[in-house]
Amino acid sequence: MEYKLKEESGKIIIENLDHFEPKHVFECGQCFRWNEEEDGSYTGVAHGKVVNVKKENNNIIFSNINKKDFEEIWYNYFDLDRDYGKIKEQLSKDKTLKEAIKFGYGIRVLKQDPWEILISFIISANNRIPMIKRAIEKLSEKYGEFIEEYKGRKYYSFPSADKLDNLTVEDIKACGTGFRAKYIQSAAIIVSSSEIDIYAIKNLSTENARKELMLFSGVGPKVSDCIMLFSMNKDDAFPIDVWVKRVMEYFYVDDDTKLKDIQKFAQDKFEGIAGFAQQYLFYYARELGIGRKKK
Repeated sequence: MEYKLKEESGKIIIENLDHFEPKHVFECGQCFRWNEEEDGSYTGVAHGKVVNVKKENNNIIFSNINKKDFEEIWYNYFDLDRDYGKIKEQLSKDKTLKEAIKFGYGIRVLKQDPWEILISFIISANNRIPMIKRAIEKLSEKYGEFIEEYKGRKYYSFPSADKLDNLTVEDIKACGTGFRAKYIQSAAIIVSSSEIDIYAIKNLSTENARKELMLFSGVGPKVSDCIMLFSMNKDDAFPIDVWVKRVMEYFYVDDDTKLKDIQKFAQDKFEGIAGFAQQYLFYYARELGIGRKKK
């Protein structure tokens, strides 16, 4: 899509960018390395770069950036060539999603690195967001590469599989990963040895990609679908956590419906954009506590 873009010293400004609200993007459960600043902006690290994102009026300001990096990295990362208006129009035919979209109107699905997302969502299993973020940061500080200091804070890249491959389970556990340390070590060995090419999985069908991802210890149906949706362009993936299960049972299916049946229902109903439906429903349910009580 075409946007009106302005370049200033260390900044890229996109004017009148619809369907982009930083709080919705960075707090809808898809990423763990973005943190809110005192001024309401968000600073994050991805692809070895540190960027600050702020919304002013209807303009999005990317700071600590140049035009080359914006075009080569961030344009794709923030999914800026996708028409979210069309997605919303299609999903809003469903009355529940219409309300969910109004609530989370600024969500965009980020295109993240598959290796980093594999490990991040292994860490996420049965874990709370502050603990997940802390473990990822500790791994990065200890075993990633130093990128730069920005606004008084040091930033590090996410460690490669080769780097984690050399660690013991105890080394990884010391970063706050808990029982997941053995799964992280196993994944690092598999990826660094090229037993599985984590970057080639996206070329498989959604069904086959899910099967391939579930060969990794610690990766079940929910985690595999998160990895596919957030890093592999699988727009029909439909991760089901406790919030999605609650909201689906509250509005769409019977209580105690099997997860695989909820997923099939969602993929049939929302078709190739089920992943976007999942993000709107997840954010809507979690923020408003929908499904905590019976209808």
